Amino acid sequence: MGHPLQDFGTVREEIMNRRIVKTGLGILFVGALGVVAGLRLGTLAGKAKEPAMPPASIPTFSTENIGREGFFYVGGKYEGAPGKEEMHGAMYVEVMVPKQIKQKYPIVFFHGNGQTGAVWKETPDNRPGWAYYLINQGYTVYMVDYPARGRSPYVPDMDGKLGLRTAQELSQIWTGPTLSGGDFPRMKLYTQWPSDSPKKGTMGDPVFDNFIKGQMQFISAQAELAVPAGVALLDQIGSPVILITHSQGGGIGFNVADQRPNLIAGMVAIEPGGPQIGSVDTAKVKYTGRIGNAWGITGMQMHYDPPVNSPDDLKTYLEEKSERPDEVPCYMQKEPVHKLVTFSNFRILSISAEGTYHRVFDSCIPKWINQAGGHDEFIRLEDAGIHGNMHEMFLDRNSDVVIKYIDDWMRKNVK
Repeated sequence: MGHPLQDFGTVREEIMNRRIVKTGLGILFVGALGVVAGLRLGTLAGKAKEPAMPPASIPTFSTENIGREGFFYVGGKYEGAPGKEEMHGAMYVEVMVPKQIKQKYPIVFFHGNGQTGAVWKETPDNRPGWAYYLINQGYTVYMVDYPARGRSPYVPDMDGKLGLRTAQELSQIWTGPTLSGGDFPRMKLYTQWPSDSPKKGTMGDPVFDNFIKGQMQFISAQAELAVPAGVALLDQIGSPVILITHSQGGGIGFNVADQRPNLIAGMVAIEPGGPQIGSVDTAKVKYTGRIGNAWGITGMQMHYDPPVNSPDDLKTYLEEKSERPDEVPCYMQKEPVHKLVTFSNFRILSISAEGTYHRVFDSCIPKWINQAGGHDEFIRLEDAGIHGNMHEMFLDRNSDVVIKYIDDWMRKNVK
């Protein structure tokens, strides 16, 4: 047993040590609270004062599923007198690669007239576009700006006069036909323009005002430049792709597919430019004449068997009756039918919106392709339970519903 005074000293030392530890822990705890509070206040202050953060009025989207992205140019050649050569016909291409590539075939988008590849990235009410949807499903995505359009060079002394649609023209055919004086049978069925403005789809609607800012100038001979550039793009990719085309891009896509059928896994044609043989008054649902330079589904020569050396070699007749009252009958080939030999090994989905002016003639190109030996499934979107859309369905309020339908079709039909 130790000395009593020694024992008392030991006990007192232990008590003092415990008090020191408790005091130290208390100080540490208070200090930690101060640090956390400081961080929180600092974070809030940073959020409030950070000058580099875009305001809510500037749309930005998550890139969490994008692994790599870039851009490049395809096609084009030097043209002009010696010493004054210019690069003509080059096409801008943007590529987005997902972090996890889950789909076998990449997507190549071909846009419509007066537009660029930007339409696939964002809607006019600032939602993510179809490109982001497909990236999230694991597709690699390519988006182009046609030569002489957007970020692709326009060569003034070679590309000719530029056109540009007016606000009224855009409203009447695409965005607000009822309010702007549009005239086609199904226009009142269009309900999906993504705005609740009283001026919905016309000047003064904030969404329309944003939309029109991205509508571009265009040249008349677009296909002559875009088709060889599109072929060059497929050659550079070097493996089969799925084409998703819209309007003017449909004819361009058909010609690219005709020249590189081994690089086409499948195709989605969203209201491709048409009709293929006769010109149509969409208000009266009536043909007004014949198109002189029509090779069946485009204005450029295509590969048929037996060969077709001139549009006059395609002997046609007009169906006696259309399938539906707001659609025209279609021009078809007389026997013997010239086959589109390059279209036999891939499937096509052609879709037509419920409220579009295009409906008047949209069934005719799929009929021509199928008669010529291709495999084109024509879908009226309302028959698939998708209602209220127009020609620019990738910008509509229910745009994700439409691209999901397309994605489901591609997974089932493109092998």
